[in-house]
Amino acid sequence: MHPNALLELATDLLHQVMQFESPADSVVSAFFRQHRALGARERHTLAETTYAVLRQRLLFQHLAQSGKGEMERRLVVLAWQGNAGFLRAALSEPEQQWLEQVSAVDRTALPDKLRHNLPEWLAEPLRTDLGDEFWPLVDSLNVAAPLDLRVNTLKAKRDEVQAAFAAANIEALPTPYSPWGLRVQGKPALNKLDVFVRGDVEVQDEGSQLLALLTDAKRSEMVVDFCAGAGGKTLALGASMRNTGRLYAFDTSGHRLAALKPRLARSGLSNVYPVQIAHERDERIKRLAGKIDRVLVDAPCSGLGTLRRNPDMKWRQSPEAVAELREKQAAILASASRLLKPGGRLVYATCSLLNAENEDIALAFAEAHGREFTPLPAADALARAHVNAPETLVRGDFLRLWPHRHATDGFFAAVWERR
Repeated sequence: MHPNALLELATDLLHQVMQFESPADSVVSAFFRQHRALGARERHTLAETTYAVLRQRLLFQHLAQSGKGEMERRLVVLAWQGNAGFLRAALSEPEQQWLEQVSAVDRTALPDKLRHNLPEWLAEPLRTDLGDEFWPLVDSLNVAAPLDLRVNTLKAKRDEVQAAFAAANIEALPTPYSPWGLRVQGKPALNKLDVFVRGDVEVQDEGSQLLALLTDAKRSEMVVDFCAGAGGKTLALGASMRNTGRLYAFDTSGHRLAALKPRLARSGLSNVYPVQIAHERDERIKRLAGKIDRVLVDAPCSGLGTLRRNPDMKWRQSPEAVAELREKQAAILASASRLLKPGGRLVYATCSLLNAENEDIALAFAEAHGREFTPLPAADALARAHVNAPETLVRGDFLRLWPHRHATDGFFAAVWERR
């Protein structure tokens, strides 16, 4: 493709993404469907340039003010992730001179907001919470996440799957904490590998795997994944149950549950029952009250723990949206807790970095339901699930995962046992 044409496509894609009307990954996917003639290298350049802008939007917008022409084009030029010579061939002489000038700017001397590239409503609580670790977190959020895989223990062992990847010239290293996990750098074509096609592995961040391990679902139990989504944790729970018992996958979205079906077919599980519910007070939930052994509530949240993968989330979320989510999280947790039988385990989790969605919700639930539920230290529960170095994964009684500390997405979890 001619350099000018690729630069124009990148500008067009960024313009669509920056409307922030839909998640960036869905906009990028739709764009590629419209331009099926694009090669792998061209797709990589377009996607990675777009995500680079989203990660450092405030900085690039500041630098772009000195340029001329369409703003999205200037942002693309500043964030370009393709061949540098290819970019120069698409630029006019004034554009090349401008790019040299802004590239020489000492970025370390710029104001903090242009260095951390976070909205202030998000930067402030994170800085307060993390102190000196704030900047290491910022650095970690500007690096693309690796590809984490969960070995389906119903079908394979981790060392066997690792050997299969090695035979395909793909380095897959055991994850440091999860006994189920493998970590792969880059983006290999998984769907073409036998280990994926036959269901020996599933894509799942190590932090998400730890939530399933924390739930500790066992053979022949009645288990509920209350906000199942596309079912990543559902599949992990089903494998830990050794395909016995009964595992309900609840979600309000039929579209998300439909995405579970092909994954379920690959997994070999037959103990999973996907159920679309209207809301957390659905009659189908009430009929199971007091009958369930384990409930995992991976609640709807801001998703700010996934900024390595979804940098647009920091621009699409707001304090008002988080306040609405908090009400929903508290309601869902209270409703899900009624499912448990005495001795049953309840896990509340989010992929958020904010105390407001994490500790604050868990502590409020504990205060309101202290007579019914006993808190379980997450480190103890993780140790019993054979997780490596569990004490390094917690803050107080709670699981607390951070990209800069643990190389996972940001996750939180609290655990209780019903009396």
